[in-house]
Amino acid sequence: MKKRLPIPIPDVLDALDALNPFKVKRQRIMNFNPSTSVALRKPSETSKITVFDYSGNGCTEATMVSLEEVFAYRDKPTYTWINVDGIRKEEVHAICEHYMIHPLIEEDILSVGQRAKMDDIGERLFCLLPMMYFSSESSTIDQEQVSIVLGKNFVISFQEDPTRDVFDPVRDKLKIAGSRIRNGTMDFLCYALLDVIVDSYFTVLDKLGERIELMEDIVQHEPSTRTLARINFLRRQVFLFKRAIAPVRELVNGYLKSESDLLEDTVYKYYKDVYDHIIQCNDLADNYRDMILNVQEMYHTQLNLKLNEIMKVLAVVTTLLTPLTLIAGIYGMNFHNMPELESRNGYFYTLGGMGLLLVVMILIFRKRGWF
Repeated sequence: MKKRLPIPIPDVLDALDALNPFKVKRQRIMNFNPSTSVALRKPSETSKITVFDYSGNGCTEATMVSLEEVFAYRDKPTYTWINVDGIRKEEVHAICEHYMIHPLIEEDILSVGQRAKMDDIGERLFCLLPMMYFSSESSTIDQEQVSIVLGKNFVISFQEDPTRDVFDPVRDKLKIAGSRIRNGTMDFLCYALLDVIVDSYFTVLDKLGERIELMEDIVQHEPSTRTLARINFLRRQVFLFKRAIAPVRELVNGYLKSESDLLEDTVYKYYKDVYDHIIQCNDLADNYRDMILNVQEMYHTQLNLKLNEIMKVLAVVTTLLTPLTLIAGIYGMNFHNMPELESRNGYFYTLGGMGLLLVVMILIFRKRGWF
């Protein structure tokens, strides 16, 4: 079998250099059986547990050294946000067992590639959704699975990647005395976490939109095979993003329809705001998908125009050479009774006539606007 070599893609536009699909790891589109995803989970090399313990009177932030320190916050009268960066099965199991989180929720936390969902199990509200990032180095969309468990006086969030998240705005607001999140209940903190995750989707959409607009310019100037490869790569990124965020709409709608005592009536309007944002994200993703299809059509149109120009040049050249070929063919016949063969200057007359005919045809074509 012939080995397929990578296609070299030279610099066309600096902002799109990283869109080379032959330099990035191929992302899997097809889903797999979620019942086997727990076994596929590799334990995180590093793990970090931070705790925000707060009330209207104050807020303390601490990094936990041991799980026993985390367990001490369960029975405190204050509100507690426990954030686990890096998924390790033993730690997740111990935390879920101590905070009386249902085993089905624990299984979902440990799963890989799970679809966004929301569950109300055992006096705990649980949601799982993707946190999206845009990688500037490879111009790809990265995502990590985030799980959030809401209890009466605690919220526990689990993140796969211990090196990054989008929760810094929530942390900053918790440190501000008198802020709404400090004076609010746990369901408001859960809303705040969902809100910053959904807002991060707009950042990714902005980056995708920039690259789609740049791709439109490239297609007009370079409708080549490498350009088509870039279009297909960008279309794949939009598809992956759309597939990841589409179920989040049902997730937020689950909070709106929930009758759990953990959700106060005054907080529903905030979840409705998140619901409006995720609808807008889905609409923008659909628009970008349509834009990519339009770019593909533009590529084929430009390619056809380029091909038509080539065929036009070839047709003109063929038309110009046809009468000259006819004249040369006539005088190339080997009949002895052709009077022009005995002419002293016949050769020069023939070449002159052929040249004159060529000039006349060119002038006629130019007058008609054929080239």
